[in-house]
Amino acid sequence: MKYISTRGKAPVLSFSDVLLAGLADDGGLYVPETLPKFSHEEIASWVGLPYNELAFKVIKPFVADCINDADLKRMVDETYAVFEHRGVAPLVQLGSNEWILELFHGPTLAFKDFALQLLGRLMDHVLAERGERLVIMGATSGDTGSAAIEGCRHSEHLDIFIMHPYNRVSEVQRRQMTTILADNVFNIALEGNFDDCQEMVKDSFADQSFLKGLRLGAVNSINWARIMAQIVYYFSSALAVGGPHRPVSFSVPTGNFGDIFAGYLAKQMGLPIEQLVVATNRNDILHRVISGNDMSRGTLEHTLSPSMDIMVSSNFERLLFDVYGRDGAAIADLMKRFKTESVKLDSEQWESVRELFDSYAVDDETTCQVIAECHAETGYLLDPHTAIGLKAARECWRNKATPMITLATAHPVKFPEPVVKAGLHAPELPERLSDLMTREERFTVLPKSMTEVQTFIASKVHRD
Repeated sequence: MKYISTRGKAPVLSFSDVLLAGLADDGGLYVPETLPKFSHEEIASWVGLPYNELAFKVIKPFVADCINDADLKRMVDETYAVFEHRGVAPLVQLGSNEWILELFHGPTLAFKDFALQLLGRLMDHVLAERGERLVIMGATSGDTGSAAIEGCRHSEHLDIFIMHPYNRVSEVQRRQMTTILADNVFNIALEGNFDDCQEMVKDSFADQSFLKGLRLGAVNSINWARIMAQIVYYFSSALAVGGPHRPVSFSVPTGNFGDIFAGYLAKQMGLPIEQLVVATNRNDILHRVISGNDMSRGTLEHTLSPSMDIMVSSNFERLLFDVYGRDGAAIADLMKRFKTESVKLDSEQWESVRELFDSYAVDDETTCQVIAECHAETGYLLDPHTAIGLKAARECWRNKATPMITLATAHPVKFPEPVVKAGLHAPELPERLSDLMTREERFTVLPKSMTEVQTFIASKVHRD
C-alpha cells in the first residue's frame, strides 16, 4: 500500500516512510492511496475475536508490504497486553440502545494509548531495521503527551520532546508527562495555547535544519499510524452490539478530528455506520463548519474539557481531501487561505460534509449538568469530554432503534474539577498511579519563541 499527501506535491511513500515522516514535506497529511474494503461476511466472521486478534486483521492491510505478519502480530499483542481490562475496550450500557465505549484502560487512562502504545513499537522496529535515530516533536492539549511518552520512553532509537500549553492542562495530565524521568524524554511547557504548540511543530517539520542532520518524526494524529490504530475500536464495539448485521451510530468528543476521522474510515472500509456525531466544547470550529459552513478560527478559550481546546483541527484536512475529490491543489489553496482568513467550503463539498456528520457544541455549565444527571440516573461517572459526547449523542440521535455508542476518551480522575463542580466527590487515582502527586517532576518552561524551542531541542538530542 502506498500513501499520498493531501496537498498533492509530496512524494508517494510506503507505510514505513510515512510512519517516520509524520507530516508530508508539502505541509499536507498522508493518507492511503486506496482504502482496504472488508465484506459483510468477512466482518461478520470477526465476531467474538479478542481485541488484539481483531486489531491485527484491521491493521494488516495498511502495513503488509513493510512489516511481516509475525512482527506485526507480536507488536499488536504486546500493545494490548498492557491494558488493565481484559476486554481492552469494554462497553457499558447506560440505557436502551445507549452505550459508553470505555477507551481509558491503557497505561495513561486515555484513548490515545490505543494508538501510541503501538506507534512507539512500530517506530522502534523500523528504526532498528534501518539503523537510524529519530527526534519526536509533539504538541499536546493534555492526553497525547503522556501516551506518547509512555509509548516511546523505552525506545533506544528515539528522543521525544512534547510541548504542552503552560498551566492549561490538568494537574494529573501534566504529572503523567513530567514524572517520566527517562534520558530520552523532554517536556516543554510553552507559554501559549495548544494551537501555538501545534503550529510550532508544523513549522519545525517544514524546516528541520536546526537538527543538523537528524530528522523529526511525529506522534500527533498528523501521523497516519495514529488514525490507523484507532479504526479498530469502531469495529470491536460495533461487533459487540450486533454489527455488521445491524447499523451502529457513534458520538465522538473531538478537537483535532482524528478520532472521529477513524470512524469515518471504518465506515468507508465496510462497517455499517448510520450516524457519526461530532461533539465539541465551546471551541466549536468543527460544529460551526459542519452546521453553518463557518470555517473561522475565533478565539481559543480555556474550558473544563481541555483536550478539546483546539481551534485548528489538523485531521479535518484529511476529510476535506476526500470531499474535494482528492484534489491536492484545492486543499493546498484552502488551507493557505485558512491561515489568514475565514473560509467557506464550496457548497457541494459542504453538503457532502453535512451528509457524513452531525454535530453539537456543549458549554462548561451543561457539561457539569450532564455529569451530575448521568451519575444520578445510572451511578456512572463521566469525564467532561465524554459528558460532551453523551449530550451530543442524545441531541443528535435520529433513530433510537440504532445503537448509539459514545466514546469515553478519558478516565474521570484526569479531570476532577468538573466532577466537583457537578456536586460529586473527586475520583481517586487507580492503584497503579496512587503516588502520582508525590513523584518528582521534570519540565522546562519556554516562551512562545520558535528560536528558543528549537535551540533547546538541538541542545538535548542524542547523536550516535
